[in-house]
Amino acid sequence: MNFLNRTKTAVVDPTFDAPTSAVEDITGDYTIDQTHTRLGFSARHAMVTTVRGQFTDFTGTAHIDTANPAASKVALTIQTASIDTGVADRDGHLKSADFFDVENNPVMTFRSTKVTSNTLEGDLTIKGVTRPVVFDLDFNGVSKDPWGGTRAGFEAKTEINRKDFGLEWNVAIEGGGVLVGEKVRINLDVQLVQAA
Repeated sequence: MNFLNRTKTAVVDPTFDAPTSAVEDITGDYTIDQTHTRLGFSARHAMVTTVRGQFTDFTGTAHIDTANPAASKVALTIQTASIDTGVADRDGHLKSADFFDVENNPVMTFRSTKVTSNTLEGDLTIKGVTRPVVFDLDFNGVSKDPWGGTRAGFEAKTEINRKDFGLEWNVAIEGGGVLVGEKVRINLDVQLVQAA
């Protein structure tokens, strides 16, 4: 199966422009374009709403091998203090020892262990705890930018249990349930730029 083949029969969303595939072979080394990438997450609050956030300071690299996807690799380092949910008090709590403990754990990392045409497997490390995770992976297209660079887009998503990584703080709420859900959905919108 060609690495660039889309794995889903997508319904075209008229609110988005169609993806492009102006470059046939995207094999090579890439860096993440931080200004056009979003590392997002969401979790339930009080069992009734979903709170969303993102990390804004990160670096990453990728080696893509279209002929042999198993030879592809991804590495990502995220500054935990860059967490942003849009509410300063909540961000402060998430940075505290109750959650990420950014003073003692300034980074979290992801290192791939296996890449296929539609999955990205690897080791996610948060607060010194490393667990394997599997992302569903979608290729969004590739194009040449106005400056002659090659750009490739991917979306990846997975779900983790935050308690598996030592993020255990919670409060029981009246009527059952807890204040903060244990499941965290991770949604990545990534733009890669080929290294010169």
